[in-house]
Amino acid sequence: MRTEACREQECCGKAGMSTNVLPIKEKENSMSEVKMLNCPEVKNVPWQEKPEGIVGAPIWRYTENPIIGRNPVENVARIFNSAVMPYGDGFIGVFRGEQTNGIPYIYLGHSKDAIHWEFDKEKIPFKDENGNDFMPVYAYDPRLVKVEDTYYIIWCQDFYGASIGMAKTTDFKTFTRLENPFIPFNRNAVLFPRKIDGKYMLLSRPSDSGHTPFGDIFLSESPDMVYWGKHRHVMGRSSEWWESVKIGGGAAPIETTEGWLLFYHGVSGTCNGFVYSIGGAILDIDNPSKVLYRCENFLLTPEEWYEERGFVPNVCFPCATIHDPVSNKIALYYGCADSYVGLAFTKLDEIVDYIKTHSHVTESDTELGIR
Repeated sequence: MRTEACREQECCGKAGMSTNVLPIKEKENSMSEVKMLNCPEVKNVPWQEKPEGIVGAPIWRYTENPIIGRNPVENVARIFNSAVMPYGDGFIGVFRGEQTNGIPYIYLGHSKDAIHWEFDKEKIPFKDENGNDFMPVYAYDPRLVKVEDTYYIIWCQDFYGASIGMAKTTDFKTFTRLENPFIPFNRNAVLFPRKIDGKYMLLSRPSDSGHTPFGDIFLSESPDMVYWGKHRHVMGRSSEWWESVKIGGGAAPIETTEGWLLFYHGVSGTCNGFVYSIGGAILDIDNPSKVLYRCENFLLTPEEWYEERGFVPNVCFPCATIHDPVSNKIALYYGCADSYVGLAFTKLDEIVDYIKTHSHVTESDTELGIR
């Protein structure tokens, strides 16, 4: 478990002793009242109870990690940086499969418990709007989001340079490609799970053609998933060491009574390369380019062997959550060292309270994001 962060000290004030007593009580009441909005109940959300002795952020790893190891399916060497969600009486997912020739594609997977997965041997067969084969040159780091009655897959691909690819499905049998939302270079696109003011909302991270030693998160909107505009800056890399090089969207935002809960990745530079950690922020419910709270500490950073050792070492890369509004349980799926898939757990009230308590925002975070 995490040991490097300091344990949060609790204040047990008595009447008349401190002016800090009332704000602390108000914060505790707020924590108990935070709820998820506009998401279905998931009775079988994967879960493992919180162990004793957690220090720092209230998020804990599944003790049987990694849940997906190497060579998971024929001709695929590694699966990582993948997205899952409830579907029917089980779960479905889109998975980055690094083929044995080194080229990444997206594979479909099914599970009864969201922990043990079975994968289709063949890549997802993307088609164009006329039903013709339309496969990307490569595809990686997919996200999976349901908006109304349609499931959207968003990934990074080649569009004469690194850019965003999209497809839609209603049955996970037919997958229709959509127009590329942006010209190169762009990565880490994450769709919001509902429209805001009648518009689709998409987070992305403009980049370069390489490993991108910079990067902020931006918001774009569309009336139809074809034409995108009204771009807004959401937040940038910070002075905190763990996210001082670049940041990027992670799992699809979770709508709550406090705002949109966003798990994202932050990157630091070291003499031995990049280190990817998981961070947390809360965005304004109606204007999500405005950051209400942004945790100054990482929530999860590479510590376990499957996070520190792999094809690309020292990576925790969030891509999806499965969450239940009744129990407030959140299961967070993240890529590990570009080699494995890991699973971690938290409770909505605890993680929101931690983010708010340790929040540090700047003017560029809280402004509307247009200049």
